[in-house]
Amino acid sequence: MNAQQILKDAEARMEKALDVFRNDLKSARTGRASPQMLDALRVDNYGTMSPIRDVASVTCPDAASIVIKPYAADSLKEIEKAIRSSDLGLAPNNDGKVIRLSVPPMSGDQRKKIVAQVKKSAEAAKVSCRNIRRDGNKHYDDAEKAKTMTEDDRDKGKAKMQDLLKTYEGKVDALANAKEKEVME
Repeated sequence: MNAQQILKDAEARMEKALDVFRNDLKSARTGRASPQMLDALRVDNYGTMSPIRDVASVTCPDAASIVIKPYAADSLKEIEKAIRSSDLGLAPNNDGKVIRLSVPPMSGDQRKKIVAQVKKSAEAAKVSCRNIRRDGNKHYDDAEKAKTMTEDDRDKGKAKMQDLLKTYEGKVDALANAKEKEVME
């Protein structure tokens, strides 16, 4: 691999780590109802664990409630079971056709716990990016040892890799700070 390929590969992998972090943020509670809160839920659908969106339509008629209407009536109980066993802290209200979830306002302690979860998730994303940088730097060292790259090119590549890491750490921090503000309002 040449210097450009190593950097491109690292950037693609860091973008994937950032996408994973974005998805983690979508499922974090903010005090307002949002269909994305249920994205992490998996429902037993005829023997396979499926995302809730594959088995039901999820809507938010107002800021404090979520309505889940299953495509097949027999999956109602499985959806209810998945919600009860999740860590969302929501009590499903099943009327035989749809499930209604009331999203209660969060207390200060709950908000602090969610902010702590967001920070933990942000740190995991940063660690992932740092591991990608380490792998990229190893590729630069290997290329230099194999005499396919000069020492100067290796050093320039490592500097670019460090700049790339700083860019992605900044993106993670920006997303985490925005989510923290959203949760604390």
